[in-house]
Amino acid sequence: MAAQLAERIIGQPDSLDAIVPYVQMYQAGLSPEGRPAGVFLLLGPTGTGKTRTVEALAEVIHGSAKNVLRIDCGEYQMEHEVAKLIGAPPGYLGHRETQPVLTQLRLNQVMSDRANIAIVLFDEVEKAAPSLTRLLLGILDKGTLRLGDNNTVQFERTLIFLTSNLGAREMARELRPTLGFEAISGGATASDDYSRLEDVAIAAVKRKFPPEFINRIDLMLTYRPLSGEAMEKILDIQLQDLANHISKRLGERRFYLQVPRRARRFLLEQGTSSQYGARELKRAIHRHLMHPLSALVADGCVPPGAIVRCDLHSGGKRLDLMPLEEAA
Repeated sequence: MAAQLAERIIGQPDSLDAIVPYVQMYQAGLSPEGRPAGVFLLLGPTGTGKTRTVEALAEVIHGSAKNVLRIDCGEYQMEHEVAKLIGAPPGYLGHRETQPVLTQLRLNQVMSDRANIAIVLFDEVEKAAPSLTRLLLGILDKGTLRLGDNNTVQFERTLIFLTSNLGAREMARELRPTLGFEAISGGATASDDYSRLEDVAIAAVKRKFPPEFINRIDLMLTYRPLSGEAMEKILDIQLQDLANHISKRLGERRFYLQVPRRARRFLLEQGTSSQYGARELKRAIHRHLMHPLSALVADGCVPPGAIVRCDLHSGGKRLDLMPLEEAA
C-alpha cells in the first residue's frame, strides 16, 4: 500500500508512512472500538498534495478516487449552514425538503466491494463555522452522529481526514529562499529540517481550535513545500495522465505526444509557484499545452496515429506544436 501511494503522491513520504499503519490496523481488525479507525489533520501550503493524498488512498483501497465523501467546509462558514449536514429536526421548516449530507447511506455509498471502510474528507476545515467543530467532537470521540430526525450515523468504519492551510503563509516566509524555480535551477537548495515548519503549523492549529478538539486527532501531518525534483516527477505523472486521457477519449482517433526536455523545462518554469504548489503546474499544462493542442485537433490538423511534437518556440515564451508522421 505504501508503494502504491508513493507512486501517486510525490514529495511527502513521511506523511504516507504515518497514514498506512492506521489502514492496516483496520484491515487486521485491531482498530479501537467506538471511534473512527483514524483521524488525520493534514496541514501545509496549498498544492502540496493534501487532498490528493485522500483521493490516492481511495484509489488504492477502493479502486477509484470518487470513493470519498467530501465536505467542502467553505460552504459552511455561517452557523445556520452547518445544519445542512445533519438536517432540520421534525417540526422545523425544511425538515422534509432538506436531506442531510452526513447520512449512513452516504457513508455506505463510498464503500466498495473491495473494502468496507468509508473515507470522509472535511476539506479546509478552518473555514467552517465553530458549530462544525462542535459537531465533529462527537464524531471523532464516540464515532457517532445524531441527525435531526434522531437517526444515528456510525463512523466506526471510517477514516476521517481534515485538511487545512493554517500557518501556510508563515511557512512560506520561513522557506521563501528555498522555494520557486530557483530550487529547480540549482540557485538554492531546500533544507531537510522541517521541524520549524511543523512548529509553525501546529501553533496555528492551537490558535484556531480548542484543546478538546485537537486531542481527538490521531495525527497532525505537515506537508512540505514541493522541491524541484518533486515537481519534475509530478510533471512526468501529469504528462502521462494527459497521454492516457487522449487515448481514452479519442479511441481510434488517438495520437501521441512528444515533449522533449526543453519543453518540459518551460512547463516547469511556468508552473512552479511557491504560493500554489502543484496546482499551478496543472494550469501551466492546460494553458501552454492543452489549449493549443485542442485547437489543432479541432481544426483537423492531427491525423489518427500521428506524433505531435511539443517544442519550445524560438522566442522562448510559448510552445510550438507540430504534427509529424504516424507512429511506428
